[in-house]
Amino acid sequence: MLSQEDNEYITRVGPGTPMGNLMRQYWVPAMLSSELPAPDCDPVRVMLLGEKLIGFRDSNGQVGLLGNHCPHRGASLFFGRNEECGLRCVYHGWKFDVHGNCVDMPNEPPESNFKNKVRATAYPCQERGGIVWTYMGPRATPPPLPDLEPNMLSSERTVVQAIQRECNWLQGLEGEIDTSHLAFLHFGTVKLEDTIPDTFQHYLVKDRAPRYSIVDTDYGAMYGAYRPTGDGRRYWRFANFLFPFFSMIPTGVLGMQILARAWVPMDDTHMMFYSMATDSSFATLRRSDGAVAGYEMEPQGTDWYGRFRLVSKAENDYRIDREKQRSGAEWTGITGIHIQDQAITESMGPIFDRGSEHLGSSDVMVIRVRKRLMEAARALAERGATPPGVDNPEVYRVRSGGVILPEEADWLEATEDLRKAFVDHPELDAKVMGRAS
Repeated sequence: MLSQEDNEYITRVGPGTPMGNLMRQYWVPAMLSSELPAPDCDPVRVMLLGEKLIGFRDSNGQVGLLGNHCPHRGASLFFGRNEECGLRCVYHGWKFDVHGNCVDMPNEPPESNFKNKVRATAYPCQERGGIVWTYMGPRATPPPLPDLEPNMLSSERTVVQAIQRECNWLQGLEGEIDTSHLAFLHFGTVKLEDTIPDTFQHYLVKDRAPRYSIVDTDYGAMYGAYRPTGDGRRYWRFANFLFPFFSMIPTGVLGMQILARAWVPMDDTHMMFYSMATDSSFATLRRSDGAVAGYEMEPQGTDWYGRFRLVSKAENDYRIDREKQRSGAEWTGITGIHIQDQAITESMGPIFDRGSEHLGSSDVMVIRVRKRLMEAARALAERGATPPGVDNPEVYRVRSGGVILPEEADWLEATEDLRKAFVDHPELDAKVMGRAS
């Protein structure tokens, strides 16, 4: 349970807030590269950490992220002409490059040097792995990008997606690091006799109340949730929280699964979920017809909240099918793992009052991550301490997933190599995950 003061402290991310300042120390996913498909394409409105920004790709293919308002008279640069290596405000013709420099001021006399004294708000951008990253922090020279494995592989191997949620970013992140809900929200109707013996799914359905071990890490925190198999072994699920809002869930085999996810605040009541994964890891979410359950998207809009919106949403009750729920075909009656998560986290409201919670032993990772976030934000605010991972991109070179270990094994020592990124393990077999028959 959090006090109202702590709940405000950890959820609010706008300019000048402690948590917003913490996030601005890091590179932040701002867009998908595919949102700016070609040089001089249409600009895009981007809401990020409570700021209204305009993303564009210039004539040379470079991406810029400028403040919404032209520094002249405040007109929105969204309506600007994207041309000749700059975004030109249509009000008076002032043009700005990706660095925010005013490169043309045609309504001023030719002899004027006023354009050299005017800059637009601009944040540096880098593209990697299909994502446009931006740095909104105070450093003149930004820190390195985090070494997230799926974001560093070739585009032929990876799948990148974005989905908006209408709730606070922390609700999305906390749902991600809560492993016990898997056996209910997503597998609630699966019967033990319908699972394949000696597989992850079998042990998950057999014992729906995992036990936990938690450790702090250089990048954030990690849990190991285990279930006895009944034959002297344990089924473990390892997952990671990585500062400031990344997660790695244990949906695959530890050592094989390559994925990372980001829960990026647009503002206090909206967030953008980014998924980065190899195609083999992402395949766990695919239906038999190759589509991804729950990912039917509305057409992209141009307003501040028009990007990456699901067809299933609060207004249509996430297209819940009560007959499927009653019959046992689906636990929730809501189709798709992601949309089930989205329905639950959005149902808590725009910002959940954590003072009304009653947390149990299964919430130890949620409690630990809140503690880590608040400690880091306070250390930055009070002592100027650099948050974890900012200057150490290599600490992000980790993996998550499931594994079966002997009961007496030390869970950290036994999985040290499996938890390392960029290591191949041809001896592993994905069949150990299991599937409902």
